[in-house]
Amino acid sequence: AKVMDFAGYKEGEVIQHSMITKSIERAQKKVEENNFGVRKRLLEYDDVMNKQRTVIYKKRNHALFGERLALDLDNAFYDSCSLIASKFDTNRNYEEFKIEVLRDFAFEPSIEEQAFLKIPALQLTEKLYEELLDFYDRKKAFICESTSPVLKNIYKQNGERIDNIAVPFTDGHRGLQIVTPLKKCIESEGKDLINSLERQITLSLIDDAWKTHLRQMDELKQSVQLASYEQKDPLLIYKFEAFNLFKEMIAVTNKQIVSFLMRSGIPMQEEQDIQQAEIEKTDMSRMISNKEEIDEAGDILEKFLKIRE
Repeated sequence: AKVMDFAGYKEGEVIQHSMITKSIERAQKKVEENNFGVRKRLLEYDDVMNKQRTVIYKKRNHALFGERLALDLDNAFYDSCSLIASKFDTNRNYEEFKIEVLRDFAFEPSIEEQAFLKIPALQLTEKLYEELLDFYDRKKAFICESTSPVLKNIYKQNGERIDNIAVPFTDGHRGLQIVTPLKKCIESEGKDLINSLERQITLSLIDDAWKTHLRQMDELKQSVQLASYEQKDPLLIYKFEAFNLFKEMIAVTNKQIVSFLMRSGIPMQEEQDIQQAEIEKTDMSRMISNKEEIDEAGDILEKFLKIRE
């Protein structure tokens, strides 16, 4: 203020001296450049999330509309086999290998111990992949065979009055009500039920994984800021760690999808009130598992289907 008084300026008067004007312009330019840098930095962080979001939403659309879902599932099957083969590439423990395959995929691999000890990881992946697909094809055929007569009987008794049915599936840990059009299921001999199962479990597991991943990415974004104190670029660390987190999320989600499809079945319960609106109890101890149970499963399954008007 004293400087302004000394220069002869009065309060409220516009400062027009060229030196002062240029100083203000330089200061404004520095502030604007700094703000632009901050915004650009934030956009680069957001760009990482947007790329991941694009991949996830594409997978969701495939499941939601059935487009390319078969290809996504085929990739998930192969990648899951590859993960197990890679895990046992250096650790050739045959018993652990059999237990893991049985736990995740619900079947015992046919490869013998001596062959397992020598086979390369790539060949083990291919062999496991072929057995996995064969087992899954036979399982789908069995589900269609056991459910199709029941669906036809329900349609015969209720006629055009029923649009959709909800069939319960469980892998012993997660339960899922698969809603599907009754008439379409009958026309496809039960195949549409399998398609609905694949779509809905894929959507459910992808959504759960994505929500968890978003929280992890927020935590990562906060934690990498400390890297600046070590004279490291937080953005580079963020990109690297974000890629690893996303890669791990996709691998885990694929394995969960495959595991549910391989291990799940329609739960069997000796007594069930068909008028009950919601299923309150589920006996996990017995599952439809072999050809001899088809007739028994048909009677129980009919009681288990929740009919939707």
